Amino acid sequence: METEQETINEENEEAELVEKSNPLAFKLFGLYDVSEVKVNDPGMKRYINLEPKLVVKSYGRVREKFSKGKINVIELFANLIAVPGHRGKKHKIQTSWKSGKYSQNMKIVLNCFKIIEEKTKKNPVQVFVTAIENSAPRDGITVIEYGGARYPQAVDISPSRRVTQTMKTIVQGSYDKSFNKKTKIEQALADEIIKTYNAEPDSYAMAKKKDSEKQADSAR
Repeated sequence: METEQETINEENEEAELVEKSNPLAFKLFGLYDVSEVKVNDPGMKRYINLEPKLVVKSYGRVREKFSKGKINVIELFANLIAVPGHRGKKHKIQTSWKSGKYSQNMKIVLNCFKIIEEKTKKNPVQVFVTAIENSAPRDGITVIEYGGARYPQAVDISPSRRVTQTMKTIVQGSYDKSFNKKTKIEQALADEIIKTYNAEPDSYAMAKKKDSEKQADSAR
Protein backbone atom coordinates (compact mmCIF):
# COMPACT_ATOMS: atom_id res chain seq x y z
CA MET A 1 0.00 0.00 0.00
CA GLU A 2 2.83 2.39 0.82
CA THR A 3 4.44 1.71 -2.56
CA GLU A 4 1.17 2.44 -4.38
CA GLN A 5 0.69 5.64 -2.37
CA GLU A 6 4.24 6.78 -3.20
CA THR A 7 3.60 6.08 -6.87
CA ILE A 8 0.38 8.12 -6.79
CA ASN A 9 2.18 11.00 -5.06
CA GLU A 10 4.95 10.95 -7.66
CA GLU A 11 2.40 10.99 -10.49
CA ASN A 12 0.59 13.93 -8.86
CA GLU A 13 3.84 15.85 -8.53
CA GLU A 14 4.69 15.19 -12.17
CA ALA A 15 1.22 16.38 -13.21
CA GLU A 16 1.66 19.58 -11.18
CA LEU A 17 5.03 20.21 -12.79
CA VAL A 18 3.53 19.71 -16.25
CA GLU A 19 0.70 22.09 -15.39
CA LYS A 20 3.13 24.73 -14.20
CA SER A 21 5.39 24.35 -17.22
CA ASN A 22 2.60 24.34 -19.81
CA PRO A 23 1.88 28.09 -19.73
CA LEU A 24 5.55 28.78 -20.48
CA ALA A 25 5.85 26.12 -23.16
CA PHE A 26 2.56 27.05 -24.83
CA LYS A 27 2.97 29.51 -27.69
CA LEU A 28 0.92 32.60 -28.49
CA PHE A 29 -1.28 31.76 -31.50
CA GLY A 30 0.67 28.50 -31.56
CA LEU A 31 3.45 30.45 -33.32
CA TYR A 32 5.38 32.74 -30.97
CA ASP A 33 7.13 31.80 -27.73
CA VAL A 34 6.47 34.55 -25.17
CA SER A 35 8.18 32.87 -22.21
CA GLU A 36 11.37 34.87 -22.83
CA VAL A 37 9.76 38.16 -23.82
CA LYS A 38 10.96 40.83 -21.40
CA VAL A 39 9.23 44.05 -20.32
CA ASN A 40 11.97 46.32 -19.00
CA ASP A 41 9.75 49.23 -17.92
CA PRO A 42 8.60 48.40 -14.35
CA GLY A 43 5.58 50.71 -14.55
CA MET A 44 4.21 49.22 -17.76
CA LYS A 45 4.95 45.62 -16.83
CA ARG A 46 1.58 45.23 -15.10
CA TYR A 47 -0.36 46.38 -18.16
CA ILE A 48 1.45 44.42 -20.87
CA ASN A 49 -0.32 41.06 -20.65
CA LEU A 50 1.29 38.40 -22.83
CA GLU A 51 -0.60 35.33 -21.66
CA PRO A 52 -0.13 32.68 -24.37
CA LYS A 53 -3.39 31.66 -26.03
CA LEU A 54 -4.47 30.29 -29.37
CA VAL A 55 -7.28 32.87 -29.58
CA VAL A 56 -6.76 36.14 -27.71
CA LYS A 57 -10.35 37.24 -27.31
CA SER A 58 -12.03 38.31 -24.07
CA TYR A 59 -15.52 38.86 -25.58
CA GLY A 60 -15.82 42.07 -23.54
CA ARG A 61 -16.21 40.13 -20.29
CA VAL A 62 -13.34 41.78 -18.41
CA ARG A 63 -14.84 44.96 -16.97
CA GLU A 64 -13.26 45.42 -13.57
CA LYS A 65 -11.20 48.40 -12.50
CA PHE A 66 -7.77 48.45 -14.16
CA SER A 67 -8.95 45.56 -16.32
CA LYS A 68 -6.64 46.43 -19.23
CA GLY A 69 -3.88 44.55 -17.46
CA LYS A 70 -5.98 41.37 -17.64
CA ILE A 71 -6.55 41.60 -21.41
CA ASN A 72 -3.85 40.40 -23.79
CA VAL A 73 -1.98 43.37 -25.28
CA ILE A 74 -2.31 41.85 -28.77
CA GLU A 75 -6.10 41.94 -28.43
CA LEU A 76 -5.98 45.61 -27.40
CA PHE A 77 -3.80 46.31 -30.43
CA ALA A 78 -6.21 44.52 -32.79
CA ASN A 79 -9.15 46.49 -31.36
CA LEU A 80 -7.29 49.76 -31.94
CA ILE A 81 -6.73 48.79 -35.57
CA ALA A 82 -10.51 48.78 -35.98
CA VAL A 83 -11.10 52.03 -34.03
CA PRO A 84 -7.85 53.89 -33.32
CA GLY A 85 -9.60 56.93 -31.84
CA HIS A 86 -9.56 60.65 -32.49
CA ARG A 87 -6.70 63.08 -32.88
CA GLY A 88 -6.78 66.17 -30.72
CA LYS A 89 -10.22 67.73 -30.42
CA LYS A 90 -11.47 66.53 -33.80
CA HIS A 91 -12.50 62.97 -34.53
CA LYS A 92 -10.76 62.13 -37.77
CA ILE A 93 -12.27 59.21 -39.67
CA GLN A 94 -9.43 56.84 -40.48
CA THR A 95 -11.14 54.61 -43.02
CA SER A 96 -14.51 54.18 -44.66
CA TRP A 97 -14.06 50.48 -45.34
CA LYS A 98 -12.79 49.06 -42.06
CA SER A 99 -15.25 46.87 -40.18
CA GLY A 100 -15.14 45.71 -36.59
CA LYS A 101 -14.58 42.06 -37.50
CA TYR A 102 -12.26 40.36 -35.04
CA SER A 103 -11.00 37.87 -37.63
CA GLN A 104 -10.03 40.63 -40.07
CA ASN A 105 -8.29 42.70 -37.39
CA MET A 106 -6.33 39.71 -36.06
CA LYS A 107 -5.36 38.67 -39.59
CA ILE A 108 -3.79 42.11 -40.06
CA VAL A 109 -1.85 41.69 -36.78
CA LEU A 110 -0.60 38.20 -37.69
CA ASN A 111 0.49 39.32 -41.17
CA CYS A 112 2.25 42.29 -39.58
CA PHE A 113 4.10 40.02 -37.13
CA LYS A 114 5.10 37.73 -39.98
CA ILE A 115 6.66 40.67 -41.86
CA ILE A 116 8.48 41.81 -38.70
CA GLU A 117 9.89 38.32 -38.15
CA GLU A 118 11.11 38.12 -41.76
CA LYS A 119 12.77 41.55 -41.61
CA THR A 120 14.33 41.48 -38.14
CA LYS A 121 14.88 37.72 -37.65
CA LYS A 122 13.68 38.23 -34.06
CA ASN A 123 10.61 37.33 -32.03
CA PRO A 124 7.98 39.82 -33.31
CA VAL A 125 6.24 39.92 -29.92
CA GLN A 126 9.48 41.11 -28.28
CA VAL A 127 9.94 43.69 -31.06
CA PHE A 128 6.38 44.92 -30.51
CA VAL A 129 6.76 45.17 -26.71
CA THR A 130 10.09 47.02 -27.01
CA ALA A 131 8.53 49.39 -29.55
CA ILE A 132 5.78 50.24 -27.05
CA GLU A 133 8.36 50.89 -24.32
CA ASN A 134 10.50 53.10 -26.57
CA SER A 135 7.67 55.34 -27.78
CA ALA A 136 5.53 55.58 -24.61
CA PRO A 137 5.44 59.24 -23.44
CA ARG A 138 6.18 59.82 -19.77
CA ASP A 139 4.72 63.33 -19.48
CA GLY A 140 1.74 65.07 -21.02
CA ILE A 141 -0.42 68.13 -20.50
CA THR A 142 -3.89 68.80 -19.22
CA VAL A 143 -5.85 72.06 -19.15
CA ILE A 144 -6.79 73.69 -15.85
CA GLU A 145 -9.04 76.72 -15.39
CA TYR A 146 -8.01 79.42 -12.95
CA GLY A 147 -9.66 82.83 -12.66
CA GLY A 148 -11.63 82.36 -15.86
CA ALA A 149 -8.51 81.58 -17.91
CA ARG A 150 -7.34 78.18 -19.12
CA TYR A 151 -3.75 77.12 -18.67
CA PRO A 152 -1.84 74.00 -19.73
CA GLN A 153 -0.47 71.99 -16.83
CA ALA A 154 2.17 69.26 -17.06
CA VAL A 155 1.11 65.86 -15.68
CA ASP A 156 2.59 62.38 -15.45
CA ILE A 157 0.89 59.87 -17.76
CA SER A 158 -0.32 56.69 -16.06
CA PRO A 159 1.22 53.36 -17.20
CA SER A 160 -2.14 52.10 -18.52
CA ARG A 161 -2.60 55.17 -20.68
CA ARG A 162 1.02 55.01 -21.85
CA VAL A 163 0.40 51.54 -23.30
CA THR A 164 -2.88 52.31 -25.10
CA GLN A 165 -1.84 55.79 -26.25
CA THR A 166 1.36 54.43 -27.78
CA MET A 167 -0.47 51.66 -29.66
CA LYS A 168 -2.97 54.24 -30.91
CA THR A 169 -0.24 56.48 -32.32
CA ILE A 170 1.44 53.47 -33.99
CA VAL A 171 -1.86 52.62 -35.72
CA GLN A 172 -2.54 56.23 -36.71
CA GLY A 173 0.94 56.66 -38.17
CA SER A 174 0.49 53.44 -40.14
CA TYR A 175 -2.90 54.57 -41.48
CA ASP A 176 -1.32 57.79 -42.77
CA LYS A 177 1.13 55.75 -44.83
CA SER A 178 -1.37 53.20 -46.15
CA PHE A 179 -4.83 54.78 -46.51
CA ASN A 180 -5.54 55.56 -50.19
CA LYS A 181 -1.97 54.48 -51.02
CA LYS A 182 -0.35 51.41 -52.54
CA THR A 183 1.18 50.31 -49.23
CA LYS A 184 -0.90 47.73 -47.38
CA ILE A 185 -1.81 48.27 -43.74
CA GLU A 186 0.17 45.16 -42.67
CA GLN A 187 3.33 46.51 -44.28
CA ALA A 188 2.80 50.01 -42.87
CA LEU A 189 2.26 48.63 -39.34
CA ALA A 190 5.37 46.45 -39.58
CA ASP A 191 7.51 49.36 -40.82
CA GLU A 192 6.23 51.66 -38.06
CA ILE A 193 6.83 49.05 -35.32
CA ILE A 194 10.36 48.29 -36.59
CA LYS A 195 11.23 52.01 -36.74
CA THR A 196 9.88 52.51 -33.23
CA TYR A 197 11.77 49.43 -32.03
CA ASN A 198 14.99 50.97 -33.38
CA ALA A 199 13.99 54.39 -31.92
CA GLU A 200 14.33 56.05 -35.33
CA PRO A 201 13.36 59.76 -35.36
CA ASP A 202 11.17 59.46 -38.48
CA SER A 203 8.81 57.11 -36.63
CA TYR A 204 5.38 58.72 -36.09
CA ALA A 205 5.08 57.31 -32.55
CA MET A 206 8.54 58.57 -31.55
CA ALA A 207 7.70 62.03 -32.92
CA LYS A 208 4.45 62.13 -30.91
CA LYS A 209 6.35 61.11 -27.77
CA LYS A 210 8.84 63.95 -28.20
CA ASP A 211 6.03 66.45 -28.85
CA SER A 212 4.16 65.35 -25.72
CA GLU A 213 7.21 65.59 -23.47
CA LYS A 214 8.27 68.91 -25.01
CA GLN A 215 4.84 70.43 -24.37
CA ALA A 216 4.95 69.16 -20.78
CA ASP A 217 8.37 70.70 -20.21
CA SER A 218 7.16 74.08 -21.46
CA ALA A 219 4.07 73.91 -19.21
CA ARG A 220 5.92 73.26 -15.95
